Amino acid sequence: MRRLFSTPMIALVAGLLLAPGSQAATSPKYKVAVGIGDQSPLIFASPQFKALKVTKVRYFIPWDAAVKPQELARADAYVAAARKAKVRVLMHISTNDLRNKKGKLPSVKSYKREVGKLVKRFKVKGVKDWGVWNEANHKSQETWNNPRRAAQYFVAMRSMCSSCTFVALDILDQPGATRYIDRWFAALGRSRRSKATVVGIHNYSDVNRYRSRGTSAIIKKVKTYNRRADFWLTETGGVASFGKSFPCNTTRQAKAVSYMFTLTKRYRRDITRLYSYNFFGTTQQQCKAGSFDAGLVTAAGLPRKAYATFLSQARQFAR
Repeated sequence: MRRLFSTPMIALVAGLLLAPGSQAATSPKYKVAVGIGDQSPLIFASPQFKALKVTKVRYFIPWDAAVKPQELARADAYVAAARKAKVRVLMHISTNDLRNKKGKLPSVKSYKREVGKLVKRFKVKGVKDWGVWNEANHKSQETWNNPRRAAQYFVAMRSMCSSCTFVALDILDQPGATRYIDRWFAALGRSRRSKATVVGIHNYSDVNRYRSRGTSAIIKKVKTYNRRADFWLTETGGVASFGKSFPCNTTRQAKAVSYMFTLTKRYRRDITRLYSYNFFGTTQQQCKAGSFDAGLVTAAGLPRKAYATFLSQARQFAR
């Protein structure tokens, strides 16, 4: 047989295959897919967002948005912009009243009717990832003290789209989270437990206090009911400011973002997606004390220290 390549040529080809920028050199070390949660369609035009090479985003929408033209218009604009940018949307159903314990809990019939309209509308626009109810155990959500109803919503949503992926239960790492999980699975029933294949975790407390107990407890508890469940960090991130507990500090925020990735690596066998919330901050300043602000960039799009940390760390992860 004729010799096609000399030994030096073989070495050259091998070197090119492993050169920086090649597929072998840039394949992610961790298979967890990294995304961003944000409500603004402007993220898709942001050079900083594009530099992150994110292909997954999360958007939350009021459960009754189908009868609210402004809410529908916002969601339509977001999904259209995401689709143009070739970014996949996780759409998460949420309250229509964020005041603590003020929202009116929808009946299962109302949920099926109104959420069904949303699933039908956005499925044809490419939305195949859905969250049954955002942060179900927090007091800003109508489901905060009714895990049974939250379980009923999951059963209802599963009937709306056979080709969709569902975040069955979305839980905040606050005190009482594991009791809520117990009650949710009890209401779901033994025969349906295996259908809860994805559980969402909001682990702000762990990430911003550099610990793991909330994340660990939620994963362990869910696995007592479905050992094959996957976990998505549907909302997580470093807080720049939030009330008295977290006064304005962008250096601390960057440290928390770094720990967010450290914690995700620790549980990489269980966690398959991470959505950092959020991209844009609430102020055009680098930071402002008071309301919740976890933006990687300012409202004007100027990168904070946390952005550089995110950009660097995310290179090790999938998209």
